[in-house]
Amino acid sequence: MADYVLAIDQGTTSSRAIVFDKSGSIVSTGQLEHEQIFPRAGWVEHDPEEIWTNVREVIGIALSRANLTRHDIAAVGITNQRETAVVWDKNTGKPIYNAIVWQDTRTQKIVDELAADGGVERFKDKVGLPLATYFSGTKVKWILDNVDGAREKAEAGDLLFGNTDSWVVWNLTGGTDGGVHITDVTNASRTMFMDLASLSWDQEILDAFGVPASMLPEIKSSSEEYGTVHSSQLLRETPVAGILGDQQAATFGQAAFEKGGAKNTYGTGNFLIVNTGEEIVKSKNGLLTTVCYKLGDAKPVYALEGSIAVTGSLIQWLRDNLGLIKTAPEVEELARTVEDNGGVYVVPAFSGLFAPYWRGDARGAIVGLTRYVNKGHIARAALEATAFQTREVLDAANADAGVDMEDLRVDGGMVANDALMQFQADILGIPVVRPKVVETTALGAAYAAGLAVGFWQSTDDVTANWAEDKRWEPQMDASERDRQMRLWKKAVTKTFDWVDDDVQ
Repeated sequence: MADYVLAIDQGTTSSRAIVFDKSGSIVSTGQLEHEQIFPRAGWVEHDPEEIWTNVREVIGIALSRANLTRHDIAAVGITNQRETAVVWDKNTGKPIYNAIVWQDTRTQKIVDELAADGGVERFKDKVGLPLATYFSGTKVKWILDNVDGAREKAEAGDLLFGNTDSWVVWNLTGGTDGGVHITDVTNASRTMFMDLASLSWDQEILDAFGVPASMLPEIKSSSEEYGTVHSSQLLRETPVAGILGDQQAATFGQAAFEKGGAKNTYGTGNFLIVNTGEEIVKSKNGLLTTVCYKLGDAKPVYALEGSIAVTGSLIQWLRDNLGLIKTAPEVEELARTVEDNGGVYVVPAFSGLFAPYWRGDARGAIVGLTRYVNKGHIARAALEATAFQTREVLDAANADAGVDMEDLRVDGGMVANDALMQFQADILGIPVVRPKVVETTALGAAYAAGLAVGFWQSTDDVTANWAEDKRWEPQMDASERDRQMRLWKKAVTKTFDWVDDDVQ
């Protein structure tokens, strides 16, 4: 009897395999980081072959640490960094270019060209997304336009495209030896190519982008048996049965199944998702409309999302680029050496600004500097930037939903930072709640896979497993909260219009 489910979490900075038991508790983990490649300013790439090698290795690590074999695993679920585009040759199995990461801004000219006819919201009614460098569609077009021979190969039917979920599944199920080329509705909804209502690729949009339909994966639900692991792999013959983009997976892992249920994930970037039920809600406040999940043959569940490009990666920047800290956790200690931010605000618009502004012309800024300011103030302001950005997308979500959120469920690496979570509650004016299992992204993928094979019977089992670990109550005066937000918004305006024809 298989007593566990294994989730593969292919993230922006690392790939992990996590084994979960029936209670949703972590049994073992394997994790390996992959290289972040920055060929030019604004360009961010990963090596897809390094990612696949790491995925295979972390599966082995997770199994060996728990002394398990494939016979102990009921199903495999996959969650992934969304919008990161991989294009590979289906005959050789080799990528024709590095994966272009969701943070990459090289496609701004493509965005501008497509927006010349109908503006940035040209396709938004169908796909729920504005034209932006963030989504996979412009990245595929860039590869076809810029890699020698790519367009000819694509039109001959020799190239495949997908987010990293498709790349991992194709390799896991055999690659050139019968690999399954699929994606789920949540990942498909981040390409700019999928009609939200019909859950199918839109030929008119593909034609506008110049992307052949033959490259695209087949769209499946988030929870069904897609195939089995290939005989050459450690988990051979195990069903691959769940796929959810990372933010939707975290929403699932947080058991936010009711309309109005919400979570905020603190990772490389921050992502607030609000469940809108079976209704497609079109944002009037700069949020994205996306698919939350689809279980088998059931109707799809939709969501509004506030995407913030840079939060955890700002702390990495303080560590790796400025040398202000040696390890990421040190930022909290450094921030605690000062009482407040000293009037400093850090707006990390490294990739432009995402929700609710959608300003590709913005670039990062540190404002309010005086001789009084020291590195403690900058560390504190960097942490606070995460909370301020979250407040802005929460305000937008409340405006779109027409009802204010009563508390916020949080997850991701940064929720271990007590100082940040307290400031988050303060600046939101509502409680912030952390669950006992904070690895909700991998957990959501495990649940999706386990539900497909009967390991869990229904989402009621998922809800029953969720448990609160810690709650932060707001302590800041309303007047101080308003003052801080006013100064933050002022700081944000200083980042606008930086990029022009001769500044990239």
